[in-house]
Amino acid sequence: MKYFSRNYIDKYLLYILSAGIYFFAAIYTTTIAQKIELGAGIGGFNYKGDIAPTQKIRFIKPAGSLFFRFNPNQALSLRAEIAGGIIGADDKHSDDPFQLARNKSFTTRIFEGSAVAEYNFLNFQERRLAVNWSPYLFGGVGYSKFDPKVQTNPYKTSTFTLPYGVGIKYQVRRPWNIGIEYGARKTFTDFLDDLGGKPVATDKLVQGDPSLKDNYYYLRLSVTYTFYKIVCP
Repeated sequence: MKYFSRNYIDKYLLYILSAGIYFFAAIYTTTIAQKIELGAGIGGFNYKGDIAPTQKIRFIKPAGSLFFRFNPNQALSLRAEIAGGIIGADDKHSDDPFQLARNKSFTTRIFEGSAVAEYNFLNFQERRLAVNWSPYLFGGVGYSKFDPKVQTNPYKTSTFTLPYGVGIKYQVRRPWNIGIEYGARKTFTDFLDDLGGKPVATDKLVQGDPSLKDNYYYLRLSVTYTFYKIVCP
């Protein structure tokens, strides 16, 4: 009966339990690993506001970002991103006589953090022998800090934002993916261009349109790396 003693059975069950836990933990971490991407993007910010009522290619300024993406399923991706760059514009490039007379310009650095959800139109997943790509829509919330070189009047230099837009992602070769994305940042400030708020002077040339909020846009190319294995210490 030695081989069927309680201590022996308990020890045997412990081995089985340990092996089972290790097995399912390995499956779980591998599954989670395949859903994690780290990426970097480079592109440009573009501004729209009092000095540029419409977007103009000449006002695109350099920008870049780093992001983390988690893919809980084929249709949904969750992304956290930090980005930084420059926005600016100049009245002298306008056809509007008022803007030419105002002759205002600005440049400011912007740093933002955002969390968005992406909806993939196609089933984007790891595939070794098939073309793997998908267009997607995204939307979420963010927070931006800007740093104007000139500040006519005291005002808050940060704002919540609503980022949204479209993109395309493509798996070039496991584990590398590339993508292109274009998105807007709806802000809740009128001071990105140092022209905002209620009129404080009788000179119309130093005022902006208080009904027109400033927004900016981000066009970027990205590269991401998908983790297919987590090495446990």
